[in-house]
Amino acid sequence: MEKVWPAQAVNMDFHFIDFILRRSEYGSNHCRRRMEIKMSFRLPLILSTVLAAWSAAASAETIKIGVTPGPHAQILEAVKPIAAKQGLDIQLLEFSDYVVPNAALDAGEIQANSFQNQPYLDNQKADRGYKIEAVGLTVNFPIGVYSKKHKAFADIPEGGKVSIPNDPTNGGRVLLLLRDKGVIKLKDGTGFKPTVLDITENPKKLKFIEVDAAQAPRALDDVDAAAINTNYATQAGLDPVKDPILREDPKGPYVNLIAVRAADKDKPWVKVLVDSYHTPEVKEFVLTKFKGAVLPSW
Repeated sequence: MEKVWPAQAVNMDFHFIDFILRRSEYGSNHCRRRMEIKMSFRLPLILSTVLAAWSAAASAETIKIGVTPGPHAQILEAVKPIAAKQGLDIQLLEFSDYVVPNAALDAGEIQANSFQNQPYLDNQKADRGYKIEAVGLTVNFPIGVYSKKHKAFADIPEGGKVSIPNDPTNGGRVLLLLRDKGVIKLKDGTGFKPTVLDITENPKKLKFIEVDAAQAPRALDDVDAAAINTNYATQAGLDPVKDPILREDPKGPYVNLIAVRAADKDKPWVKVLVDSYHTPEVKEFVLTKFKGAVLPSW
């Protein structure tokens, strides 16, 4: 027999089901409102974080710096992450000689360069009219005289061939080095840029052969000795501390520098660049990496 439920009991069941449904709906709506409230608080935070990151990326300034291969490029690679934290993005362009970096800087193709010393810069400005200024000192590369044929400079025979860089500054450096070592004598008042024409005494009758600085390591096979700048010596696998038969005193006017266009020298990024270079981290990198071949000068 089918059991018949009392009408009151049926009505109570419907009321109960309606209560459950309403409560469920309330719970769902309540949860939804709680989620909406949470999102209303979180959304500004998320947006502010995204906007801050976007703003930092948008405000980062990018500059191009011309360098020669070897230590100058390697040191600037160490500077890059330090400058990046200050909003300065550094891109490096390598040049294989000493002439093009200043031409590129003067033409606005790069914003700075790091490869030269003050006498070389002064000579370039006088000869070519560049409006370029030094804004910070970097490192010193004592120039060395190398030989594959002789263990000491004194062993070079009379009439021996010695190659020197063909630019006035670096060629002059070598002649001053040879003068200081008693190999030759120079005219008085020649300053930092003597030439072979300024030699007044040359007891061994050495023959000086002028070559492009970048080609100096290749000249080693053809001469008794070759004067080679440190960056090109390291590229050629030479040890600038142990291998030279003569080496320049690290003190003197030949400290390298960062140069920019005169019109840019007071811009904020210049200070960021110089300050990023002149940090303990970069100094430690130079001393550890080059072991005396390159010396910090700040």
